[in-house]
Amino acid sequence: MMWSADEIASLCYDHFNKLPKRGKPEAGREWTLLAAVLQLTHSPDYKTVNKQIVSLGTGTKCIGKSVMSANGDIVNDSHAEVIARRGCVRYLMDQLYGAVSGKSSAVFRPGTDRGQWLVKPEVSFLFFTSQTPLDGVEQKSTTENEERSQSEDILKHDLHRTGAKCVPQGPTDPLQPGPLYHNTGLLRLKPGRGDATLSLSCSDKLARWGVLGFQGALLSHYLQKPIYFSAVVVGKCSYSHQAIERALNTRCAHVTGLPSGFFVDPPKLLQSCLEFTYNHTHTEVQHTHVQGKISPCGAAISWCAVSQQPLDVTANGYKQGVTKKVLGTPKARSLISKVELFHSFLKLVAVTKQTQLPETLCGKELRTYWDYKQAAGPYQQAWTQLQLQAFPLWCRSPRELLLFH
Repeated sequence: MMWSADEIASLCYDHFNKLPKRGKPEAGREWTLLAAVLQLTHSPDYKTVNKQIVSLGTGTKCIGKSVMSANGDIVNDSHAEVIARRGCVRYLMDQLYGAVSGKSSAVFRPGTDRGQWLVKPEVSFLFFTSQTPLDGVEQKSTTENEERSQSEDILKHDLHRTGAKCVPQGPTDPLQPGPLYHNTGLLRLKPGRGDATLSLSCSDKLARWGVLGFQGALLSHYLQKPIYFSAVVVGKCSYSHQAIERALNTRCAHVTGLPSGFFVDPPKLLQSCLEFTYNHTHTEVQHTHVQGKISPCGAAISWCAVSQQPLDVTANGYKQGVTKKVLGTPKARSLISKVELFHSFLKLVAVTKQTQLPETLCGKELRTYWDYKQAAGPYQQAWTQLQLQAFPLWCRSPRELLLFH
């Protein structure tokens, strides 16, 4: 490899530090999580590689199912990993727009099928997260100092506690002492502010992206193959390689019967020695009693490598700072909300020549967000196989919340 985990972490932290103050935690009082997607572009001789952050996200919050919107105008899951992935979808949409409209693209080249595009062979993507994406349910690892103080023949294993609940109708946690408190490998819903959410844990979503690709259903119309992360890099934190391997890779390793182009593509897993200065642990160290209680930052930051409005800061799923008067209007929408990404996709369809329109978009009366997602046949077939074989209890958003246009 022509890069190290520390190099990737350093790039992400430096990029975050250069962003404007808006949406960032208050040092010593607030903490947050950080995630990013990096594009790696190899030189023609493959002797060097350019590393570019194309999407960065922060955030720790989710909204409850009772306030989910049927207009697609609220971001349901504002955890950093999800924000970073949605920002990357926005970036890919922008790159595909350039390719389809005859301009240029740093990512895509024409595929062999009608209206289909492929990622250039010299391009790949990796995912960075400042915290192990297991929402608390992982085997505790020990620091070097702790290891020195322990007898060599005694291993202390336990699980981090989590507020993420097991999905309904599935196995539950035994809540026994020590490592028997949680069952591992189960689908979990992220906690909301008193109201249950329908947002699956970030480890569940990363495992899903390892089979379906992280591009989503809409972009899959235009892609001959899904786009997978080649690696997942984790910042300095409590880390168990065995636990993250199980959560991200092992659970889906047995899935078969996928459509052409789809396959189980487990990413390489690495950890950096560099810590994010706004994580919970570092915030506790900086905290002084006059600052009051430590709390998670209420804002989420999305930055992506697009020319128009790259920065998007939200709170409670809407643009930060909007008044109640503009809620429900385009002014309140995040640029990575479902409806905004859908409208970007429709612009892509509009500039596509009829002779170059993907087969999955031809001869069909498609109107709503739901219609366009369901029309992505191969993607939906792969998702069905993944659900049947690995995630039968996956909680999906109700159809009535996806009928906007």
